[in-house]
Amino acid sequence: MEQQLRQIVLDTETTGLSPRDGNRIIEIGCVELINRKLTGNNFHQYINPERDSEEGALAVHGLTTEFLSDKPKFAEISQAFCEYIRGAEVVIHNAPFDVAFLNAEFARLELGSFTDHVSHVTDTLVQAKELHPGKRNSLDALCDRYEISNSHRKLHGALLDAELLADVFLAMSRGQNSFAIDIEEEVVQVVVDLPVEALASDDMVCVAADALELDEHEKLLAGLDKQGKQDCLWRLQ
Repeated sequence: MEQQLRQIVLDTETTGLSPRDGNRIIEIGCVELINRKLTGNNFHQYINPERDSEEGALAVHGLTTEFLSDKPKFAEISQAFCEYIRGAEVVIHNAPFDVAFLNAEFARLELGSFTDHVSHVTDTLVQAKELHPGKRNSLDALCDRYEISNSHRKLHGALLDAELLADVFLAMSRGQNSFAIDIEEEVVQVVVDLPVEALASDDMVCVAADALELDEHEKLLAGLDKQGKQDCLWRLQ
């Protein structure tokens, strides 16, 4: 009997940027592929995080505390979720973000780590950067590049994003990139060679950021990463 390739395309929504700050998962969306074909056997669950969402996160997903208040807690859906993902390759865009939150939820229930339950995790953001170096590789940008309609995507939603990512993943891994000419605006870098003296000033004072400022800066960048589903441009400097 031919062995079947089972892949789960997964996305989450959360109350904030980092599980280290006590933020929790509020929605999980999964799409199943068997031998690279959509099966319709999806997994979708809203979750009561037992806390409010941060303002920035709420603006992204729109899932209010009131809406989530009667939804099951993660512990109540954990068994069904573990059974669904067991042994599959899991495909995630910007995987470190989602896996960190999943690991935190699993740790609370003493279930080991998320990766203990799956065969391995594939990060489509890493794949996209390899295929399209130096270009925007957010989920929206990839939908545009591969002509996948996302006009109905007004807010981030885990199941909707997983469905879009499944289409993107299949398009990216179809091996057609060598047959298509990817024409994008050429970037011209102009380097101006100034003497050091022109850059120096007796009135210029450099003050290093303190630990609190660096922490706030990192939180801002993490929020931009999550919203764009990729490393923001500031990380590429």
